[in-house]
Formats: sequence, C-alpha cells, structure tokens
Amino acid sequence: MEQVLRWDTYLVAEHELIERAMAVLRVNLEKVEDLKHDPVQLKRALDFLLEFGDKVHNAKEEDFLFPRMSQRGIPVQGGPLGVMLAEHEAERELLGRMTQAVAGFAEVPASERSEFVSAGLDYLRVRAEHIWKENDVLYPMGRQVLSEQDATDLLGAFVQRDLEVYGPGAQEKYAGMVAEIEDASVRVSLAARLSPEQIHAILETLPLEVTFVDAKDTVAYFNRLDKAKIFPRTRSVIGRKVDKCHPERSVHIVSEIVEGFKNGTRDKAEFWIDFMGRKVHIRYFPVRGDDGTYLGVLETTQDITDILKIEGQKRLLD
Repeated sequence: MEQVLRWDTYLVAEHELIERAMAVLRVNLEKVEDLKHDPVQLKRALDFLLEFGDKVHNAKEEDFLFPRMSQRGIPVQGGPLGVMLAEHEAERELLGRMTQAVAGFAEVPASERSEFVSAGLDYLRVRAEHIWKENDVLYPMGRQVLSEQDATDLLGAFVQRDLEVYGPGAQEKYAGMVAEIEDASVRVSLAARLSPEQIHAILETLPLEVTFVDAKDTVAYFNRLDKAKIFPRTRSVIGRKVDKCHPERSVHIVSEIVEGFKNGTRDKAEFWIDFMGRKVHIRYFPVRGDDGTYLGVLETTQDITDILKIEGQKRLLD
C-alpha cells in the first residue's frame, strides 16, 4: 500500500487490500462444494478479512471516523453512520460463521459446504456494497463536514493504531499479507473479465497515444492504429528495434532511459515540447510483471495544450 497523506485516501487504500483478499475468497468459494479449493489460501483469506478488514480497518472507522463525523452533525441513529455500523455487524457475523466452519470440510455433509458458500457470497455482496457506499458517499460527506484539524487528527489516529497493532511499517506488512495469499489467477482476474475486443476498444479510446516496446527493445504495439496521431506511424514499425525508430541524435538518450528501466535506476522519464503550435507531453514508464520482472517500456504521447488552459472547477453535474 503506497504512502498516503489524507484520512480518506488512507482508508480507500485499505479497501483495496480488502478487495484483493475478497477476490481470493471468491475464487475459493467457487471450488468449495467440490472440495477443489485451496484450504490454506481460503483460511488465510478469511483470517485477513477478519483480523485486518474488521479488527483494524472497521475499528478505525468505529473508534475515530464515525464519532468525529457524528460530532460534526452526521446522524447515527437513522442516518448513514447507523447504516455503516449495521453493515459492519453483518460482515462480522458472516466472517465469524465462516471462520468457525472452514476447518474439516472433507468430513462434513455437502449441505454444510453449501451453507458456507452461501454465507461467503452474502459476505462478499455486503462488503462490496459497503465499500462502494463509503468510497463514493460517506467519505465525500466526511470531507464536507470535517475541518482541516479533524482531518489531521484522524490521519494521526489511523497511523497510531497501525503502529500499536503491527509496529513500524504496518502498511507494508498489510500489503505483504495479501500478496502471500494471492496467486496469479487471482491477480489477473480483472483483466481476465475483459474480452480481447474490449481491451482493444479501451486502448483505442484512450485520449493519448500509447506505444509498447518489449523486453527485447522491439516495438510490439501502438494504439490509434488508423487514426490521426501527433507523430504518425504505420504498421511497418512493429517488430523494429526501438533505436531504429528515433532520430540518430536522440538514440543515446533513449538507450540510457531503457537501460535505467532495466536496472531499476529509473522509474519514469518525461519531456514536453512545442510541436505544430501545440504543447506535447511525452512520458516513458517501465512495465513490470507482478513479480517485478522487466517486460518492456510504455511510451505515452499526449497533446496537453487545452489541458494547460483549464482554470477553476467543472464538476460532473455542471
């Protein structure tokens, strides 16, 4: 979990960890009735959701956030905070039932495994809806009523609670716990939900030009294939070495950037130029697998002329 500097982003980052553990739980629930699940992975996912998701994350909200929001006029009884507290109790009850039942699946009747799966799916539904309500409704409500001092106090309380529970580096420890229970099939589950046609359409819809150079320094992909581009290119560039796709005077700079990505001394490179009366922003990023393996370089090119003119605010409903 990356370092965050506000009370709400702190909690949202914790939600992301909880959702990753929920994905592990879901994968195993689909296999429980046939006893094809991973017993260790399932148990550890439940442990994380209970020990971190409830006893650490939910406790921060119940002990610090909800009382402070109540003090600032957000009602508990009959109000949004009361709903959140009721859902915490529902989550807690479902997790408790599953934690008690998870051992000894091989010896219990199929009906009991079915009941376990039903409880698990109920938990996933309640928790997912709860996270959505907090991220998109409750936390924005909190930002409106809480003062800067409230925000500072909450962040300090969250950090102190982590320190008390897991010591220095608690956030990294939480992330490590999730990583240990995941496997590759879980980590790629979101991408696996998309068809090749959807992925292609998404990349073609991006408001910027994207080029991918693989680990062998060969151009493997670019988007906006048959559309107008800032720097026109055709299919003939695919399969060419990246040093053959830049002017000779800049090849050494490109090589230095790529080498820095490969050896880990760089994590990005960016430039901005004036071109054809427009301001163009060019960025390079190393692409790595979940295990840190270097896979190549992503180049993005974007016309930011109009973005630089933006002033004030324009909200969704304006």
